[in-house]
Amino acid sequence: MLSLLAEHPLICALILLVIDLVLWRFVGASHHNWKILVRLVIFALYSLLLFNEGLSPMEPAPWVDNVPLNLAATGLQIGWWLFAARTLTVLIGAVMMQRVGHTGRLLQDLLGAVIFLVAVIASMAYVLNLPVKGVLATSGALAIIVGLALQSTLSDVFSGIVLNTTKPYQLDDWIAIDGTEGRVIDIDWRATRLQTSQGSMIVIPNSLAAKAKITNFSRPSDMFGLSVCLQVSPHVRPQTVIDALERAMQGCRTMLSSPGPKVALKSSSAAGAEYEISGFVAAMSEKRSVRNQLFDLAYRHLKAAGVELLSNVEPNPQSDNSRPRALLESSPIFSTLRQEEKETFSQNMNLQTFRAGETILAAGEVSHHLFIIESGVVSVTLNVHGSLIETGRMGPGEVIGEAGILTDSSSKAEFSAKTFCSLYRIEEGYLKPCLDARQDINEAMKTLLDFRLHKVQALTEEVPVVVRKKGFFQWLLKRAS
Repeated sequence: MLSLLAEHPLICALILLVIDLVLWRFVGASHHNWKILVRLVIFALYSLLLFNEGLSPMEPAPWVDNVPLNLAATGLQIGWWLFAARTLTVLIGAVMMQRVGHTGRLLQDLLGAVIFLVAVIASMAYVLNLPVKGVLATSGALAIIVGLALQSTLSDVFSGIVLNTTKPYQLDDWIAIDGTEGRVIDIDWRATRLQTSQGSMIVIPNSLAAKAKITNFSRPSDMFGLSVCLQVSPHVRPQTVIDALERAMQGCRTMLSSPGPKVALKSSSAAGAEYEISGFVAAMSEKRSVRNQLFDLAYRHLKAAGVELLSNVEPNPQSDNSRPRALLESSPIFSTLRQEEKETFSQNMNLQTFRAGETILAAGEVSHHLFIIESGVVSVTLNVHGSLIETGRMGPGEVIGEAGILTDSSSKAEFSAKTFCSLYRIEEGYLKPCLDARQDINEAMKTLLDFRLHKVQALTEEVPVVVRKKGFFQWLLKRAS
């Protein structure tokens, strides 16, 4: 077998081509550098075999009298030009990926097309001994015909060059092209591919993207804008609504403090007044949850201020005396009370106010009363490994002090007023008999306490330190020092 290969080097050259194709097809992308190195070695061996046999790619194939051998040699010489073009394209692509990343893919494809075109023309001129001027003239005529037939495709190609040069967006950016929103998953010579929030893929031709209005939500990369619009009755004083919405913003800890969120009155008419909360978050993935949280906080703080969202049927205004009763109605803990029980319960709720910065319940204090937040924002601070960290913010309808009522244990966190706060206070002496009589309320408060204790435990538990294993080299260095 070896003697056969030595006597017929052309067979060896053909085998090298097959080996290259097989390796490039089946070796995984994780070994890309090894694939390039192997291709260079195979190309060098292929060139060595051809030149050693007297088959120069710059000259027509010998053995004119032996037609089969002449055709085989001609094919191997043309294969050398194509092999060289492919090897050069791969090397250029590897260099461009290291320097400019995926954005250089379009330029790499164009350079590859030019290199292959040069290789084809060179093989025709040198190997097949065809007149280059005639080939170029024919190619020019064909290029005009193809160009006229592929105007839209060429428009996409050149638009792709413009987009890759100006870089209005890159891979993994969240963008909107004429209102079509999604994450950029691919940019090639013809189109830009977006993945929407629903998981579907949208293909937008580069020529349309180059002419369209592009909104890039990922730039700057450390903030993503969001806005929430709400409509209320035009008869409500604007400052009352703005104050309530500002408290709602302060209750959302996820929004960035710089640049800070803002509230604005967008429009007002006889049909209603529209207000907008706008701000920024640190990650695109947080926008949906923060918007939902803002809607909920705005609803609760507006209701605490006596303002209802606009609807076809305006609710009857409630008197100041019904506010404790309204809190019980909206509370997930006390909503199961019967109407007469709620009436009696509300008469035993005392209003207490706190200025911004005042402590409502200190850490380590055993509370003998339960607070229900009527209005304002309460900050929750926890001592985590010796540092005081704000772990949450609370708003209207939420309760404070359930640990002392249920288990006579001290509070793990400190609760202080972030803004001016109004809270209704229920004494332990009145609340205890109610908990003993109503098992559903007792269970609801226990569930809330368990949730908060688990959250405190998750925040304060020690993270295990990973001990790195020391190898022989580290041991040797330590001994040498």
